Amino acid sequence: MEIRKAQDRGHANHGWLDSYHTFSFANYYDPSYMGFRALRVINEDRVSPGAGFGTHGHRDMEIITYVLAGALEHKDSMGNGSVIYPGDVQRMSAGTGILHSEFNPSQTEPAHFLQIWLLPQTKGTPPSYEQHHFGLAKNPGQLRLIAAADGREGALRVQQDVDLYGAVLKKGDRISHNLKPQRHAWVQVAQGTITLNGLPLDPGDGTAISEETDIAITATEDAEILLFDLA
Repeated sequence: MEIRKAQDRGHANHGWLDSYHTFSFANYYDPSYMGFRALRVINEDRVSPGAGFGTHGHRDMEIITYVLAGALEHKDSMGNGSVIYPGDVQRMSAGTGILHSEFNPSQTEPAHFLQIWLLPQTKGTPPSYEQHHFGLAKNPGQLRLIAAADGREGALRVQQDVDLYGAVLKKGDRISHNLKPQRHAWVQVAQGTITLNGLPLDPGDGTAISEETDIAITATEDAEILLFDLA
């Protein structure tokens, strides 16, 4: 297990946007952190009230947005428009190309969210969009599948061999996950503190896991985590 501490991430503060990069992104480049397996980007973003990302394009990337606090308004070139709140998860497959914008619709509250990029198994597919409300906070202490290649259990459908789980944990909650042979995992602490197989992790910390079979997570205070089960 290799821990990526929150304070070691790349950081960019643009005034309206305060962003931490787990992996190389934009002007932050570290050849040791170009991603993990198919996981290419985890950005922790805070967007000021009334601000946001103007219309811009992407190609050949699976983009997942996970809102932690506040709200984010989405518009894209396929005609989709929605506001994403905590408990909602958005998936955008850029494929052959898509234009979109993301804005904080509140004039008073910042938006806090994770933006995740996964490399797709196949390039040049038609772009698509999906958004589901999972409401993890209503069922704390459980791992919930939120994205998968086959879209089972109501998960978002991604074009990559990855199972992405989310969990909201109360202090003292314990959860576990079994990794099958030749599988790998990345655990990202979105909020709060946990122990991962006995190792303490703080907000923003991530851990790459290989050659392990059992993942045991205990919340040492209220927490929210993402677990990527990767080929």
